[in-house]
Amino acid sequence: MRTQRLGSSGPEVSVIGYGSWEAGGGIWGANPPEDQLIDAIRSGLDAGINWIDTAEIYGKGKSETIVGLAAEGRDDVMIFTKVAPRGAGTGFEPDRVRVAAESSLKRLGRDTIDLFQLHWPDDSVEVEDTWEAMAALKAEGIVRYIGVSNFDRSLIERCEKIEHVDSLQPQFSMLHRDGRDDLFPFCRANGTGIICYGPLAYGLLTGVIDRDTKFQDDDWRSGGTGIGYYRELFAPGVIDKNLEIVEGLRPIADRLGITPAQLALAWVVHQDGVTGAIAGSRSTKHVVENGEAGDVQLEQKDLDEIESLLN
Repeated sequence: MRTQRLGSSGPEVSVIGYGSWEAGGGIWGANPPEDQLIDAIRSGLDAGINWIDTAEIYGKGKSETIVGLAAEGRDDVMIFTKVAPRGAGTGFEPDRVRVAAESSLKRLGRDTIDLFQLHWPDDSVEVEDTWEAMAALKAEGIVRYIGVSNFDRSLIERCEKIEHVDSLQPQFSMLHRDGRDDLFPFCRANGTGIICYGPLAYGLLTGVIDRDTKFQDDDWRSGGTGIGYYRELFAPGVIDKNLEIVEGLRPIADRLGITPAQLALAWVVHQDGVTGAIAGSRSTKHVVENGEAGDVQLEQKDLDEIESLLN
């Protein structure tokens, strides 16, 4: 699979990575068997994916444990994980950041975290204090690279004064394009790699979901769990507009001989400044297809046609 360097000094990463949010369970109203998830992850690794994204809060550590088992004996595979603010996670206080890293390493069964990230901003702790703790972990070799998720430019600039921000992980897809015109160019100029989560808009861009799709009550896409993505993507009225875009994308995918999901992933990694996209699935077939999207080449006419649908 095609690879790109993560920022100005990071590792070479496949443009598609495996996302293990689902491995923590309870995300789509289901808890897939561990063996199924491990098989899915390994199928992606065999297809050329060389990094897995996880976090301490995914299933309260369960995801990290499964990821560790799936990547056991695969020194060529990098694992990216995240620490969350206190309450949801271990906390951003300097001593808690170290505890989080050490706990993640135990669950992963590894000696070093390849990329350690702050999951989202925490106003209760000065970001400089937290970032100094992250920099210390990097200096000691406990983590190789450090990054942030869901941060804006001002927070990244504050961190940059202490230690280089190797990566940013934002939500980004054809249906959520925030940051493309301002934050992404800044990151590119700053040497900060961008790995995008939600590139398939949580299933909408796969072409499988339609107006008659019914989600289980414990699936956040039903609107009953309070997850904010619902209002932007799946709420009544909004979903109709989004599905119209998906229908408009089908002829493009068909012409290129790829699936709508592959088109959506390829579009993300063709955006200026984007290093890679995070795509997860419990299906080995879908994971392999996601990986194949990394080698899809979109011509400028394809990109222009897609833009006309999105605007």
